[in-house]
Amino acid sequence: MSDEAAVELGSGQADPRRFRYVEDFVRHQLSVSLGGARGMIESALPFVAFTIAWLIGRQLYPALAAAVGVAIVLAVIRLVQRQSVKFVVQAVIPTAIAALVATRTGRAEDIFLPGILYNGGLAVLSVITIAVRWPLIGFIIGAAIGDPTGWAKDRGLVRMTSKLTAVLAVPYVARFVIQLPLYLAGQVVLLGIAKVALGWPLLIGALFVMGLMLSKGRTPMEDSVLVNRGE
Repeated sequence: MSDEAAVELGSGQADPRRFRYVEDFVRHQLSVSLGGARGMIESALPFVAFTIAWLIGRQLYPALAAAVGVAIVLAVIRLVQRQSVKFVVQAVIPTAIAALVATRTGRAEDIFLPGILYNGGLAVLSVITIAVRWPLIGFIIGAAIGDPTGWAKDRGLVRMTSKLTAVLAVPYVARFVIQLPLYLAGQVVLLGIAKVALGWPLLIGALFVMGLMLSKGRTPMEDSVLVNRGE
């Protein structure tokens, strides 16, 4: 089912009743939650600007200014288009935090440290939530229907979201494992390249795999706890 078929409730929650199959709803909600192609690109551009500026001048503050400037421009474009700045904010906040860390230490590689720790934390969190049978992606689905934990009553949904969370964890693990040694070695340029290469391309790959997994399922929505909450 196309995105246009997804009707949003007044609170911004998605209405699962507009989907024929549970897998269609999950696929749509993952795309919405992760920002789609534009959201992924917007999250990468500030660090692309930082890397290019660093290559040109090898100066920390001009490179930081380039990163923050690009993030602000992206936010302004969204506002002019009267679109949500949610995904730009998700890029601006990490960029601002990274810039603050780098300015305090004076080391260019430190702009990448918050992102490395963030991905490491998400990798660990993903594994833990799968192990305790409360997979991370399940909470994304729960937030979409306004019932954060109701989905966990459906064993089929728990199995599905566990597999999806495992796939989504792969980019987090890869970013942490690859970028941490580069950070410790002070390889700013390689960190910038890795940041982009392991960013949206890897996430798109994970989404593609998850899409294939979901395309094989045909769970009728009317039989799901997603539309039978409280029954």
